[in-house]
Amino acid sequence: MVLLLPDGEADSHRRPSPLSYALQLPLARTLARAGQEDGLTAHVVRYRCRGWNATDAQLAADARWAVEEVVRRYGDIPICLAGHGMGGRAALRAGGHDAVGSVLAMAPWLPDSSTDEPEPVKHLLGRQVLLVHGTNDARTDPELSFRLAERAKKANRDTCRFEVHSDGHGLRQHRAEVAALATDFVRGSLFGRAYARPVADALAAPPPLGLRMPLAAGFGRSLRD
Repeated sequence: MVLLLPDGEADSHRRPSPLSYALQLPLARTLARAGQEDGLTAHVVRYRCRGWNATDAQLAADARWAVEEVVRRYGDIPICLAGHGMGGRAALRAGGHDAVGSVLAMAPWLPDSSTDEPEPVKHLLGRQVLLVHGTNDARTDPELSFRLAERAKKANRDTCRFEVHSDGHGLRQHRAEVAALATDFVRGSLFGRAYARPVADALAAPPPLGLRMPLAAGFGRSLRD
């Protein structure tokens, strides 16, 4: 099971954005198709509201609730949390749940650890963790995801991070490559399939090499070939 966590806002009690939800549907369909023979299912989580809301961390709480629902309905199955933007932060925060085996954080919104309390990482031990960030992201700072990946790598060697050069927050310029990377990671982390060489290399490489791995143009085509 893949639970996709849409983007949100730092502070808001408004209803969740239908657009943020809809933006995750194409990736959900791509993942479900790619993992059909393995029995993979993908669901987009609907939040109660669109804001993280400081210490309430409501999006992370909703992510944990969704994991609990999967466990209640389907039992002990492998789960990947995959989030974008503020949903990426929710995936990382909720990734310590016992039922979660892997975490995919795309362009995650993260606090500046130099001025704010750093995002926890020790609970990610034992999970496969992949971060991916556009280098031209003007909404969420890619350097903050690099710093978190550095700390996470010290606690959990199964952590890597890819950089999508010249892409922005929505990762639209290289959408096909990002979708292929997500598919490879999800199938590898949930079903034990061999990772593509770049992912395997990124996981094995020491920092900073495995945390600044460039996502090559044509990544998805190279897998098909």
